Amino acid sequence: MDTRFLGIADLVEAPSVAVVVDVMRAFTVAAWAFAQGAEKIVLAESLDEALALRASHPDWVALKDGPPAPGFDMVNSPGLLRSIDLGGRTVVQKTTAGTVGALAVKEAPLVLCASFVVAEATAQLLRTRKSDSVTFVVTGDDGQADEDLACAQYIARRATEAGTDAAEFLRRAAESRAAAELADGVRQGVHPDDVALCLEVDRFPFAMVATLEGSLMVLRPRAMPSLTDEDPV
Repeated sequence: MDTRFLGIADLVEAPSVAVVVDVMRAFTVAAWAFAQGAEKIVLAESLDEALALRASHPDWVALKDGPPAPGFDMVNSPGLLRSIDLGGRTVVQKTTAGTVGALAVKEAPLVLCASFVVAEATAQLLRTRKSDSVTFVVTGDDGQADEDLACAQYIARRATEAGTDAAEFLRRAAESRAAAELADGVRQGVHPDDVALCLEVDRFPFAMVATLEGSLMVLRPRAMPSLTDEDPV
């Protein structure tokens, strides 16, 4: 499998397969939202679009990076989200990096959104598709975020070598600037467990596939048969 690791600004054309990685915290949060029962996640272009979607769909819930804000129901924190029942709900998500990266490759035939918590399911889907070329979009820190690059490299390795050990990749993520900022309270809208939750490997047995549905980029879970006894979502 030919792999490329690019920042958002380095994307010049839609790849055939894109894996958009945001470990801390967009796509860890997205996975938790599905685990808490969310039906789908709409990836918003801007805060204004997120608020407009929330206003026009009263049963939807919206979340953003940073501290709580009027019009938003939640913040982008797995530790805070894990206690919320989202059964059957649609979530609108707008973050600084993750949602931006997914929207940057929205024309790609296959777009996966990923983090450590769905690493094996993502790798399995890549194996199932027998993808010859995969572009990993490293969303954080202008493509330099080591937690995202480590996760991307781990998934790429797992896609071809199922027995790959996660330890070194997790160490890099744990020592990243994002982890330090979350732990030290530099970022707002943070739960004390956020870093630990972002570093859990394979917590959830589904990959996350983003597709254009009309004008909206919509993320949905896709259960992988070998990881769950449930029918595919």
